[in-house]
Amino acid sequence: RLCSRITAMASIALRGNSFHFDELLFSVKPHKGQMQVAAWIRQDLATQEKLQQQSSRLQDRYSIRCAPHIIGVLIDTMPLLKNFIETEINSANDNPIIDATQEKIMHGGHFYGGHIAFAMDSLKNIIANLADMMDRQMALLVDEKFNHGLPANLCGNSSEEKNAHHGLKAVQIGVSAWTAEALKATMPASVFSRSTECHNQDKVSMGTIAARDCIRVLQLTEQVAAALLLACTQAITIRIKQKDFDKNIMSSAVQKMYQEMQQDFDFLESDRPLDKTLRAFIHNIGQEKWELYEQ
Repeated sequence: RLCSRITAMASIALRGNSFHFDELLFSVKPHKGQMQVAAWIRQDLATQEKLQQQSSRLQDRYSIRCAPHIIGVLIDTMPLLKNFIETEINSANDNPIIDATQEKIMHGGHFYGGHIAFAMDSLKNIIANLADMMDRQMALLVDEKFNHGLPANLCGNSSEEKNAHHGLKAVQIGVSAWTAEALKATMPASVFSRSTECHNQDKVSMGTIAARDCIRVLQLTEQVAAALLLACTQAITIRIKQKDFDKNIMSSAVQKMYQEMQQDFDFLESDRPLDKTLRAFIHNIGQEKWELYEQ
């Protein structure tokens, strides 16, 4: 849901075409998760007509236009992964299995975590794709060749010294690095089984390594999301300062979240350290501070 909200904010900042998320459009490719994401973005964009008036483009770039297709994979896959995980943690996972009633000792392979390995390898792949999508959205926002009238690196300085300020350049570099690390970790751990114990343990699941990789990918993706939220806040503020921006193209929920983010992030006019702000945004993501669903 957070990635959907961020996509809506990026679309607003980039003067995007809201008809990319039209309900009729998604009725002809009806993956449930994909349809849900499109609906969330439509809600956040307030009214399609008002946003469409601000866009002269027939097509936005894929990281905006295809966001429901990217995020929707996660939603559609989660029930399967949830079933795998819940079945595994409510099962016998060791060897041997002892049946006290029938006085049997049975040796098997229930220690093998193939379902967990698959779930973690799959989840880290899907989550890293979200990081990659947000990294591309960040790149669009900071590049004056593609951000449709925003300053380079979202620099908020308008004085004669503006060329001496870097805006969010370093933040965008960080986002690119975090995304690269996340994508590198998507190599499936389960295919790297090693034989040990004189070939008794000759095929193992590698599930623990897959789970550790997945945790790291989640951490990195939260960092990317926090940075992109910061960029969206800066970009929308710049649009407002340009005085050709209608706040009503943002839903009331997005307006409220934008105002709440301003409590932790003062408009970046002159370069300053942003590490504390990024940590605050990451904390807010972890604490689910922002209301992302309609009440």
